[in-house]
Amino acid sequence: MQLFIGGAHAGKRDLVASRFPEAVWSTAEEEPWREERPAGRTRVITGWHHWLETALAAESDDDRLRARLGERLEALCQAEAAHDVEWVLILSEMGRGIVPLEPRDRRLRDLAGWLAQDAAARADEVWYLRHGLASCLKRRSAARSAR
Repeated sequence: MQLFIGGAHAGKRDLVASRFPEAVWSTAEEEPWREERPAGRTRVITGWHHWLETALAAESDDDRLRARLGERLEALCQAEAAHDVEWVLILSEMGRGIVPLEPRDRRLRDLAGWLAQDAAARADEVWYLRHGLASCLKRRSAARSAR
């Protein structure tokens, strides 16, 4: 799994599209990891922010929400191993140290931060984008990145 993270309009989508031109794109709400045989060898998943907003509206317990995120990430890892699929996650970084005034916005920022931490812990590669420039923050093994 690879993770591309950065602020809004930092160039994440363009970089992923250029690195993985054959990739099949879907959103977190579509849950592509649940497919019996995911289409395409490389699958890009976007729209995590929208899924988080929907989840926050439906659930008041942040610990349960974080557990649900962990379950989704584990399902991705299992599907990746079972089907020889590489997942590429695109996440928007939120906050950068700014604490929102509204409690709902603080919860969204916190949940997005937990998602980023948990995804980065599981990812083979983590890329941070700012102003269209990518920095590799983590590379687990050369064999996985050669995909």
